[in-house]
Amino acid sequence: MAFFNENYRKLKAGYLFPEIARRVNAFCEANPKRAERLIRCGIGDVTEPLPSAVIAALHRAVDEQANRALFRGYGPEQGYPFLRAAIAEIDYRARGIDVADDEIFVSDGSKCDCGNILDILGHQNYVGVPDPVYPVYVDTNVMAGHTGAASSSGAYEGICYLTGNEANGFVPEPPAATAKPLDVAYLCFPNNPTGAVASRERLRAWVDYALANDTLLLFDAAYEAYVREPSLPRSIYEIHGARRCAIEFRSFSKNGGFTGLRCAFIVIPKELTARTGDGGARVPLHGLWARRMSTKFNGVSYIVQRAAEAIYSPEGRAQVSALIALYMENAAILRRGAAEAGLRVFGGENAPYIWVATPAGVGSWEFFDKMLREANVVITPGSGFGAAGEGYFRISAFNSRENAIEVARRLSALR
Repeated sequence: MAFFNENYRKLKAGYLFPEIARRVNAFCEANPKRAERLIRCGIGDVTEPLPSAVIAALHRAVDEQANRALFRGYGPEQGYPFLRAAIAEIDYRARGIDVADDEIFVSDGSKCDCGNILDILGHQNYVGVPDPVYPVYVDTNVMAGHTGAASSSGAYEGICYLTGNEANGFVPEPPAATAKPLDVAYLCFPNNPTGAVASRERLRAWVDYALANDTLLLFDAAYEAYVREPSLPRSIYEIHGARRCAIEFRSFSKNGGFTGLRCAFIVIPKELTARTGDGGARVPLHGLWARRMSTKFNGVSYIVQRAAEAIYSPEGRAQVSALIALYMENAAILRRGAAEAGLRVFGGENAPYIWVATPAGVGSWEFFDKMLREANVVITPGSGFGAAGEGYFRISAFNSRENAIEVARRLSALR
């Protein structure tokens, strides 16, 4: 007899985005003519073509695969040296951040990494998760058996919810000194969904907390390329001491448009350690992750890694900058449209997401349905990102300029 993982029974009704798809499909089937005017600003998927430097690299790599002398089969599970070196040099060392080539692990996506990292972390960890935030952090901990059941409010036993709200600028503070210390804490900046970015001082507070409490910080920086203000940190390793307490996740999806190609990376410093189950010894996480990768993963394809490498060329960097500028101009247009509708608007200045408060008394899913019916626009209800997201919704700036202008117009018309 086969037994299934009982932890899956703890999961709430369904992952956020499939539920959005279900509602949108039902609307389109019932309103086929109106469906033609539908504009999707829900899932944060890029819309513009891949940079030409990436396309050229893909073609070159494909041609190499047709040449016996240049053909590549299995590659190194941790990533090809050419890509790891480019990442470490340009994303980190050129900015004064100490990261070695072999501290980079190339993967097929940050979403995968955020879940897979739990393979090397113990089940007894007390985990802190921002609220609202990307729902994968919570769901993967539930699947791994790191939580109890969900309460009637949807909160899981065994998780510490770190509330982000208007008062703290949607940047949660570390727990008070009198609270139970966290073993692991997720941080996501620029934040998905709120678009908030932690200042250097706010990140310093988290690193100080982690060092004082032996807390592992899981820092998701998938949107770091969208930070416009020079004073704002783009890496947790800009904060002194972070190498001893933090893992960083990054992705090529939202800067290079790799949502379909799939390529990302994780940084694990060699001096980063965690305790054994009995607390009597410390073990480097770098070696554990390397073992996990070599056992469970055969690496990202050579073709895709050559495409990712092209992002670091002068042409690639210029083209990526142009892509980011387009999406951020979309964000500014959408911010204005929401403000003209009389709504309170946050984010969209150092991130591609606009976080908007619903009108008083209107719930997140209620406003989702209103936008779908009256404006033919798909947004993301804030409650899908956690209880603290109720009363808000997210608009994605990943769209064409034409669509961004039209969505802003439709928002203004809702006034």
